[in-house]
Amino acid sequence: MTRTYRIDDGQQTLVLAATNDRLPQVIYWGAALPGSDDLDTLHAAYAIDVTGGMLDENPDLSLCPEATRSFPGQPGLIIRDSDGTPLLPKFHFADAAQTHDSLMLSYRDTDNRLDLAFRFRTDKQTHVIECQTTLNADRPVHLHWLAAPVLPGPQHADEMIDVSGRWCGEFQLSRTGWAPGMRYRENRTGRTGHEHFPGLIIPCRGATNTKGEAYAFHYGWSGGHKMIAEELQDGRRQIQWGHAARMETEAAHEFKTAPLYIVYSGTGLNGCAVAFQRHLRDRIVTWPKPNAPRPVHYNCWEAVYFDHKLPVLFDIAERASKLGAERFVLDDGWFGNRDDDTRSLSDWTVDPRKYPDGLHPLIAHVHGLGMTFGLWFEPEMINEDSDIHRAHPDWVLGSEDQTLGRQQKALNMALPEVRDYLYERMSAILNDHQIDYIKWDHNRVLPMPDAAQTRGSYRLIDRLREAFPQVEIESCASGGGRIDFGILQRTQRVWLSDSNDALERLRIQHDAALFLPLVVTGSHVGPRHCHTSGRHLDISFRAWVAAQRHMGFEMDPRELDDTETAVLTEVTRWWKQNRDWMQTADILRLDSADPAILAEQQLAQDKSRFVVFAGKAATSAQIAPRPLRLTGLEPDATYRINLANRNTLHHLSRGTTALKTDELALSGTYLMHHGVTLPWSFPDRMWVLEGARL
Repeated sequence: MTRTYRIDDGQQTLVLAATNDRLPQVIYWGAALPGSDDLDTLHAAYAIDVTGGMLDENPDLSLCPEATRSFPGQPGLIIRDSDGTPLLPKFHFADAAQTHDSLMLSYRDTDNRLDLAFRFRTDKQTHVIECQTTLNADRPVHLHWLAAPVLPGPQHADEMIDVSGRWCGEFQLSRTGWAPGMRYRENRTGRTGHEHFPGLIIPCRGATNTKGEAYAFHYGWSGGHKMIAEELQDGRRQIQWGHAARMETEAAHEFKTAPLYIVYSGTGLNGCAVAFQRHLRDRIVTWPKPNAPRPVHYNCWEAVYFDHKLPVLFDIAERASKLGAERFVLDDGWFGNRDDDTRSLSDWTVDPRKYPDGLHPLIAHVHGLGMTFGLWFEPEMINEDSDIHRAHPDWVLGSEDQTLGRQQKALNMALPEVRDYLYERMSAILNDHQIDYIKWDHNRVLPMPDAAQTRGSYRLIDRLREAFPQVEIESCASGGGRIDFGILQRTQRVWLSDSNDALERLRIQHDAALFLPLVVTGSHVGPRHCHTSGRHLDISFRAWVAAQRHMGFEMDPRELDDTETAVLTEVTRWWKQNRDWMQTADILRLDSADPAILAEQQLAQDKSRFVVFAGKAATSAQIAPRPLRLTGLEPDATYRINLANRNTLHHLSRGTTALKTDELALSGTYLMHHGVTLPWSFPDRMWVLEGARL
């Protein structure tokens, strides 16, 4: 007897099959199959041969591989009973329920009194499949490891791409070849982390950004996580995702993985990227004002740091407004006795020394300039030198002698009294002031991974969102240390990196676009001298890199000369004129023939218009630019293209290329197969090419 199921979204098909009452395994995942395919035949065709040195039958690579069924690789569940006795579950079919967009499969281990359930949900617009595993027991049990539904790795892939990074160097793509054994990545920092973004892309042989097959995964959880990519000796491959091992410190009746988001693409890495971008923007994020344009930010951190003086802030706000800012964010330093990062975290009351009349005069001034007001918090953290630490040292997560990070510890968010205190303090500020935005920071890793900490943070954010539904929240964790679909169910923006170095940002944004759309990705124009890299970069390059995403400024506007002011004002005006369509555009990474060029194409969903950002990150090996192929256009359509920033041409660009002076009308076929030949430029420069379908 065979039990079979199929899931379709118009772009991909997932087929599951089980022999008798065993757990099912994925026997097909890829391009959409014809409806006429017989699933029993597919199950029979899927089976691989056996030979010497093997068991007489290949153990199933099921949705939760079971050690007790002789599975030779990593099991999907490791569990102990209430008294610590290891359990070896063996599950049998209990129930199945399927609708047009969901599949629920339930299994039971009668001997060990355990229930295991798998949930799949499809989306025919975004083409992302969401899946999740739930374990239930009739008494408290101890969980070591529970995998989200386990997927097979493609056989026609030579490598996998996972994501590492560091502070000011997030979203670094790591390519690892497939080989017998295991690629094991585990994040035990207690938050998503700069080091281990929970994403994986497996390109099949020959795939690029714009063509070929690719498979992608994202684990939507803000705590520690684990990824296993294992090749068995028989050649099969499995992909497992779940919370970091031993994160559940307490025995419980129920355990759930976070949602695992999966995508198959037949259009290269961009197919995966577009699916994730659309799903995050249109299904995950909840917008306080869904139809409002994304406002241009100004954040005062790199202008004043902890040195808050009202006349200075008034002046800076006026200058930011003239540049085009629409939201003013007051960063760290407004509360307690906060003159540096060693004190007052968790003392969430306005500092009367700096703000004798509270924040009201500053907020009124900002509103008078036509901007909204945002405020920085770091709710989950505490300094030892704070009133709350002196009153409640028992609220701290971890040991008394733990290593500090940024002079601070973490509060134990699993404690209801901690969450209640934070809610009371934060809601008092929000009730007493007209604030429409919170920058929610998280500036240190946790002393140990603990799933209860993450769930506690979620509960606090959810409670505040319910009480203040019009307040938007940005997730910041020393930049990109907490970016994932779990936190983005509760927030509307991420601070991608603490680096405002446009050259570093160019690469970080390029790689983060595999998962993140423009609307959630904060990008600010930094100061002339970047404090995180020491570089001095041209204002035009800094401005256009910020204009690739949700644009803002984070420098002291008093440093700008007249030329810099004019350039920044012009680019900001351009961004405002184009943001309506760019907010829903797909970000497509281009395959550049010149490795010095990092280029992307933001394409409207109806393909009626696009903009290409071609950033030169290094000196090219050849003298003249190579043609840059575009992607995703209608081959038979004609597109008018125009160089938006031709006024930045340098006198060493001495040729008479057409784009320097004219708009051109070219076919989609030409643009995608020959490409655009851009003018020469120095490194650390950006060409911006606009296109419209005629």
